[in-house]
Amino acid sequence: MPDDFGQGGFCNLCLPVAAWAAIEAAILQMPRCLNLTLTGAVACLIAGCATQSKPTLTSGRRIPNVRTTAYTHREGGSGCNNAIGCRLSGHHVMSAASDWSHFPVGTRFRIADTNEEYVIDDYGTALIGTDTIDLYKPSRLEMKRWGVRHVDIDIVEWGSEEQSLKVLAPRCKHRCVRQMVAALEKKRGKTVAQSSSNRPSL
Repeated sequence: MPDDFGQGGFCNLCLPVAAWAAIEAAILQMPRCLNLTLTGAVACLIAGCATQSKPTLTSGRRIPNVRTTAYTHREGGSGCNNAIGCRLSGHHVMSAASDWSHFPVGTRFRIADTNEEYVIDDYGTALIGTDTIDLYKPSRLEMKRWGVRHVDIDIVEWGSEEQSLKVLAPRCKHRCVRQMVAALEKKRGKTVAQSSSNRPSL
C-alpha cells in the first residue's frame, strides 16, 4: 500500500499537485508577514482534511448483524420502568437495553428490516460484555415472537458515555454496573471512578 503521508502525499489528500505548486509560488512572492499567515492557513487546511478522513461513530452509520433478544416488563421483576426512571416505551421510539459501554444511554437506532426505532434507556446483567441489544416488547407474546434475531441497525443518534457514567456511578454496588463503569472509564482514559465517596478519610 503506498504511503500517502510521505513526500507531499499528505497534501494530495485534499488538493492536486498543480494547485500546490501554484500556492507555493504565490507564497514565495509575498512579504514575510503575509507569507507566514498564508503558510499557517494552508497548514490548517491540511490538518482539517486529515481530521475529516478519520471514521467517527455518528448518526447514519449502519452496524450489520447485531444480535438482538427481547424482554417485557412482565419478566425478571424489572417492572414498568427503565434504568433512567421513566416508563418503558412500546410505542413510536421504543425502549431497548444494552451494555452501556458498548451502546451508551440515549443511543437511537432503527432496525433496517422492520424500520422500528429504539432508544437505549435500560441495561441488563446478561448483556454485560456483549454487543447484544435487548428490545422491549409490550407483551410476552411479542417477546416470544421476536426470540433471538441478528439484524442490521442504522444509528440515528449516538448516545452519551458521560451521561451513562452519571447514571451508573451511584449504583456501583452492583457488579454489572461496576463492569460497565470500568469499561467506560477505560475508554475515557481514566483509572479511577469519578465518585470518591468510598475513599477512607485521613
